[in-house]
Formats: sequence, structure tokens, C-alpha cells
Amino acid sequence: MTTIADIRWRLETMDHGRLARSALAVLAALLVVAAAWWWMFARFRPPPSIFDTPVDGVLGYLAVKDFSKLPLEERIRFMREFADRFRGFDPGESAAAAAFLAGLSQPARDQLRENVKGVMKDALAEGASEYMNLPPAERGAFIDGWLVKWQRTLEGAVNGRDSGKSDSERLAEMKREGERGERRRERFAGGGEVTDRGVTRFLDLWEGEVQGSSTPREQGQITRFLDDIRTRMFTQ
Repeated sequence: MTTIADIRWRLETMDHGRLARSALAVLAALLVVAAAWWWMFARFRPPPSIFDTPVDGVLGYLAVKDFSKLPLEERIRFMREFADRFRGFDPGESAAAAAFLAGLSQPARDQLRENVKGVMKDALAEGASEYMNLPPAERGAFIDGWLVKWQRTLEGAVNGRDSGKSDSERLAEMKREGERGERRRERFAGGGEVTDRGVTRFLDLWEGEVQGSSTPREQGQITRFLDDIRTRMFTQ
């Protein structure tokens, strides 16, 4: 049976240098854990609840850098849910949103723009990377599925509903639109629902708005991806 005298003897004969090194190692580990916790929970601001947060709080999150740290699917879901709420704004919420946007500082406006561009860039980069890893025989079907998926996403965000068109109907419309050539660009200035024009406009925005925020590798893959999309949609 261990007695107090035994414990005292062990402490007196212990290698104090070893004890000090062990204590420092434990302290270092605790500091690493504390720093990781602070980085994840103290620095990162999670997204607010779309429907339970005042409109300025939701819009404010779109204008902070933490938004860009979310996974792509979470950012897309956040923007779609905000669009759903936007369509149901009452006059007070509309006024609050307008006042908030009017009062944004220039750095916040720039961050908001970068966050939106980041969603577009990451969506294209993700699609391009997956596309480039496929065998050539599977790439055409991938393009069709990718275009239909994003058309449905844009349609749901802007119109709040699915048009009910089949995948084949959507692809046929996109191809007809591509065959019209430059007249397509003239119609972009007008309003209307997001149909085949929405996806082609999304692709054209790459050159004008998004390309500069991409890495050289992403630029190469996305450029090839978009070239192949245009070839399949507009010339085949």
C-alpha cells in the first residue's frame, strides 16, 4: 500500500529536469489547443440565421470576409435562402436593406463584390477541375449536367421556382440561344426570367469579372472548360 511517505520519497528523488521538460511539453500542447480554438471560434464568424436575423445582419454577413471562408455549397445555400427572404420583404425590411447598402463603406462594398465573385469563381473552378479529370468520352455528358444544374440554381434563386422544363428542353433552349450569336448579348440588358440566357451570361462574366481573382492553374482549367462548353452548346 502506498503511503504519504512513499509519495514524498518519490518526489524528492524525481529527476526535476525531466519533470520541467514534461511540464513544458504539456503547456505547449495546451497553448496549441487554445490557439486552435481561438482561431476557429473566436476569429471566424459563422453565418446568421437567414429568417431569424434582422435584414442588416444578413446583408452585413455578405460583406465580411468570413463569408468567403464557408464551403461553396454553404455560400450558395446562404445566397439562395437570402433571395427567398428578399422576395418576401415587407416595406420596413426593404427600407432597412436600402439604408444598409447605402451606408456601406467602400472597403465593405469591395468585400461584398469579392464575395459574390468568389462564389462564381469557385463554382467554375470546381466544375472545371472535375471536368478535366474525366475521360474525354464522359465530358460531353458532364457539360450537359453541369449547365442544367446551374440553370436550375439560378432560376430558383431569381424566380423562386422551377420552370418545370425537362433537362432536354433546357439544353435545347441553350443551344438555340447560342446559335443566335451576338444578338444574345443585346438581350442581356433587358429583364425577364432566368432561362437559357442566365447560364450563358454567367459564363461570359468569367472574362469580365472573375478571371483576375483566380490562380493561373484555375484560369487554365476554367478557360478550357468554357471553351469546350461553348463548342458543345453553340457549334454542335
